[in-house]
Amino acid sequence: MSTLTVTYYPYFQPSAAAAGVMCGLFAIGFLVSTYETIRYKSWIWFVMLLAIAMEAVGYGARIASAGHVTNRNLYIIQFCLIILAPVLMAGIVYVAFGRIVFHVVPPEARTARLLWVPARWLTPIFVGFDVFALFLQLVGAVIISGTQLTTPNAAKKLHTGKDIALAGVSTQIAAFGLFTIIAARFHFTSRRFAADLESRYRAVPGDKFVTLEGSERKFKPRWRTLLYAVNFSCGMIIIRSIYREIDFALGKQGYTQKHEWCAYVFDAIPMILLVIVYTIVPPGAYVAMGFRQRSKEMDQARMAPASRDNEAYAMGTFSNQQ
Repeated sequence: MSTLTVTYYPYFQPSAAAAGVMCGLFAIGFLVSTYETIRYKSWIWFVMLLAIAMEAVGYGARIASAGHVTNRNLYIIQFCLIILAPVLMAGIVYVAFGRIVFHVVPPEARTARLLWVPARWLTPIFVGFDVFALFLQLVGAVIISGTQLTTPNAAKKLHTGKDIALAGVSTQIAAFGLFTIIAARFHFTSRRFAADLESRYRAVPGDKFVTLEGSERKFKPRWRTLLYAVNFSCGMIIIRSIYREIDFALGKQGYTQKHEWCAYVFDAIPMILLVIVYTIVPPGAYVAMGFRQRSKEMDQARMAPASRDNEAYAMGTFSNQQ
């Protein structure tokens, strides 16, 4: 009596070589990002490190899965990790943008009119949507990856998993789409704050870093470089999210499920490009990326010169009266 062997890749033989290349690239990205995170004390960036590690392990599991196409656990591991890692990346991009806002914009200008939402709630609101999208995609991914065409009630289970995953991706696209517009708009509106910020820079002798008057923290002065990186990463995440929306909508018998190249072109490549950009432009070199915002220190540094000017003016007035 023969045993029926079912592959989790019914339409193609997965490429171990392609998975190996992506695994290696993400592993290198992880090592470089870890070094930069420690160097610049960017402790909140550990979220990105976790996401990169998930990508590396996911593609490592895909290498093993390519050699064991009937192994359910390997398939689920690689599928879930590759699906969920970009959601974490989106979350930390929200944080990086929030830190740029607090670094560049003076307290009195951080209004809902500037950012369409209150500045202090910018990161919590979008991260909240991201966590919700992560949960839905996790549930959907587990259902889909654990269901084969030969599974009892497979059609119903796949439909349920697809709907849940679609809801998660749709939530991410809606929230991240709005965020992308806000970030792109800020790229232009932030210009009016640049001169004031840069006038407060204090050069560090013999170093390419600067400090802000009233603060000892050193950072690179060209903060707009990081803003370019944020906008680029927004584009990469949008491309990947739209691809996953189409992929889930088409289902297991859709074009994207039958052609492996789609996953690499529209998911793997955008995500590795995002990682490469942030290794070239580490956020911690431009803004504070500790666990806490530390906005009070920055705000006090901004207000210190103005306070001294006011004090000097008051003393001058008093002297004249004498």
